[in-house]
Amino acid sequence: MGRIGAWWLAVSLAMSACGAPIEEDDVNHQQAKLSGHSLDKQLASVLAHNGGIHRFRLPTPASPLSHYPADPKNPITRAKVQLGQLLFHETALGVNNVRPEGRETYSCAACHPVQGAFMANIPQGIAEGGSGFGAVGDGRVLLAAYDSNPDKPDVLAIRTPTIANTAYQQLMLWNGMFGGVGDNLGTEAKWVSGTPLEFNHLGLEGVETQAVAGLGVHRMADIQNSRVAQIKRYQRMFRRAYPADPAPITRLNAAKAIAAYERTVVTDRAPFQRWLRGVRHAMTAQEKRGALLFFGKAGCVSCHSGPALNSLTFHAMGFKDIDGAWDPSRVDLRPFGGTVPADTRRGRGAFTDNPAQDFAFKTPQLYNLRDALFLGHGGSKRSVREVVEYFNAGVSENTFVPTSKLSPLFKPLGLSEAEVDDLVAFVEDGLYDNKLSRYTPKHLPSGNCVGVNDPQARLDKGCK
Repeated sequence: MGRIGAWWLAVSLAMSACGAPIEEDDVNHQQAKLSGHSLDKQLASVLAHNGGIHRFRLPTPASPLSHYPADPKNPITRAKVQLGQLLFHETALGVNNVRPEGRETYSCAACHPVQGAFMANIPQGIAEGGSGFGAVGDGRVLLAAYDSNPDKPDVLAIRTPTIANTAYQQLMLWNGMFGGVGDNLGTEAKWVSGTPLEFNHLGLEGVETQAVAGLGVHRMADIQNSRVAQIKRYQRMFRRAYPADPAPITRLNAAKAIAAYERTVVTDRAPFQRWLRGVRHAMTAQEKRGALLFFGKAGCVSCHSGPALNSLTFHAMGFKDIDGAWDPSRVDLRPFGGTVPADTRRGRGAFTDNPAQDFAFKTPQLYNLRDALFLGHGGSKRSVREVVEYFNAGVSENTFVPTSKLSPLFKPLGLSEAEVDDLVAFVEDGLYDNKLSRYTPKHLPSGNCVGVNDPQARLDKGCK
């Protein structure tokens, strides 16, 4: 119990003997306080051995913009962030539609809605070709006109990740192919003109490269011929964001603004982040026990480290691909487009042509996973608990992945049921920021519905 605990118990008994009864709840509360204090000390010690508390802190709204990781070729400014926030949600950019009913119905936020912690809460995000809000459950569905021609809707053969905490990712996408820097140097042969990878030649980091390439891939590249270029408020905002550019309304400038905005979307209000800033009661005792496991016995920190609890590493963990993850009885969840391409299955290895990286995918950030209905690169897991239990068992579920290709870090964790409960509590609740709506606009200069603007989505969201 320790000297303090023994002293307090002696005082309690003395008070009880003197006629001042001590309620059992009071004893339990005091013991919990002592236990919590001990957990705080243990967690601080474990974090010190993993680089220190400061290594895991995210910037806060009070932090200067210089505290957010930035691409040297795209300094973050308040004007860019304000413009990028609107453009990210602006459906008036959706003018490269392949069917007439798709025009101005989608945006970046169509696949990254804040209600899903900026993740698509359906197996594959749907931009053009989708109908409905789709922020929770399976609300956004494929329009019949697109369903008859699977290559027409704008969907990908892999699960949509979040934009939260992307400032801490130098390379983007599950295989890390976007970004003309870092570990992608040496892959220039893949940066073929006429493909999205040609934008790696700009020498930008992944967040910026994905933004400029994504505007084309997701049918929003013709900015000069969209209504955005005609709206006076956007004209003023582009001039403020790029004062030295005589003609600032360009795809590249829009992409840099979107990337600047994405870099400032951080989960700084999560209990663990508040704990790191000294608010020791921000996490429950169970969440603290889970954190001790995360940074200790379970070894999660081996891959998930730094402020976003991610890393710049790629590992083969044996999760199913998107075409192997579904219950056949759930027709509404079938993968659009059928079988996953072989290169998508191979992950990082298909991009680098390095067999040692076959079936390896990027280590993702871990905040706000409670809002995700699908986890893993193929969306095969439906909850944080399923993911923790999968790693605890350490048995691959993907028959395409040879055992020899699995990461040496993928092995049973040896956690008890109680420890699994604690680890789930830390990831689900200790890493949960419940105020992400602060990063979204209430209205758009175009007057369109925010994020998605098809007829059903307008009804779902109550847009006038």
